[in-house]
Amino acid sequence: MLIRYKKSFEKIAMGLLSFMPEVSDVKTLQGMIKEYDENENWHLFLWKDEDILGAVGVRIDGAKVIVQHVTVNPSHRNMGIGKRMFHRINELFKEYDVCSDVATESFIEKCESESPSSQV
Repeated sequence: MLIRYKKSFEKIAMGLLSFMPEVSDVKTLQGMIKEYDENENWHLFLWKDEDILGAVGVRIDGAKVIVQHVTVNPSHRNMGIGKRMFHRINELFKEYDVCSDVATESFIEKCESESPSSQV
């Protein structure tokens, strides 16, 4: 289930986002979290089963929702969580054109080639 990020999940979110290759240090990570907290066009969501296992961050830019961050706990990768997060983002933002940025492009292309029903 996809849930909205809130401040009480900050440490969990920072831990998940730290797994992304573009996050090289704590300052970068803190800046990213601050942007999600303060920028009304940036939205961070967490994937929760029994525990919080993944995060997906999007940026609204006009008629587009740009998926800019996708991360899953390494011990739960290759289980379809990232794809389920992407498909849920598509459902949440169905009035927008959901697309990728450079960092998420290959992952999003792979998700778009698979139907959401195969990810249940």
